[in-house]
Amino acid sequence: MSLDFLLTSLIVVVIPGTGVIYTVSVALSRGRRSGVIAAVGCTLGIVPHLIAAVFGLSAFLHAGALAFRILKYAGVAYLLFLAYTMLRSKGSPETRGRAERKDQAAGAVITRGILLNLLNPKLTLFFFAFLPQFLSTDASLALLVGLGAVFMAMTFAVFAVYAALAARAGTAFASSTRIRRRIEQSMGLLLAGFAVRLALSEE
Repeated sequence: MSLDFLLTSLIVVVIPGTGVIYTVSVALSRGRRSGVIAAVGCTLGIVPHLIAAVFGLSAFLHAGALAFRILKYAGVAYLLFLAYTMLRSKGSPETRGRAERKDQAAGAVITRGILLNLLNPKLTLFFFAFLPQFLSTDASLALLVGLGAVFMAMTFAVFAVYAALAARAGTAFASSTRIRRRIEQSMGLLLAGFAVRLALSEE
């Protein structure tokens, strides 16, 4: 396992993407614990892409335009759904109904995180194009799995840090429903922007 792999992976993970935005949004509105749970969900959402890379399914998706488009637009739709829920946020958990409070349960948070990355076709292509650069021609599947596991561990660690920082900021703004609402709606706009960019991408 090379230093180049670790540094490149760290850069990829640190750069804010849909998973970071989701984790930060959850931590801002619901606290550090929920933010960490969101980070767990986003990390678990990487597993199917890693399995696809190990068994060569990522190559099929890369070559099969129809399969890739289906996954791509499913991801776009889910990003828009998350963006919509953030944009209609009232900013204060106390003002939400019973259904929304139930939606804040750990199971809902982690499920959304899993779906967010599961429906991200960029991750499949990432594993297909990125990991092989750090493998020799005689590398074993165990090494590929190991590199993927390191990437996942790094993802969780970085997302957990984002969650902690966001939760602290959320505490600072706890007395201002308006600010919390604006922050969460801004996150929703960012997710909507990612959805549009994904929809318009040529890959």
